[in-house]
Amino acid sequence: MKQAGKRMKKKKPIVLEELSKEELLKYEIAKELGLFDRVMQNGWGSLSAKETGRIGGILAKRRNRERQDAKNAEG
Repeated sequence: MKQAGKRMKKKKPIVLEELSKEELLKYEIAKELGLFDRVMQNGWGSLSAKETGRIGGILAKRRNRERQDAKNAEG
């Protein structure tokens, strides 16, 4: 039975080489956490809020570290 209000999106194959640096980092983190296969098969929507939050937290930490490293390199 079809649920009202839910539309199925067409899945486009994910080409890792075409992703931005930020998107690629998300996939790398998912791989480190053992979630990569599930993301590739079922998309980001298949992850729980806890799993996506963990990825987002690690992503933010790495971004902040990169900014800090760049600042330290300047002077």
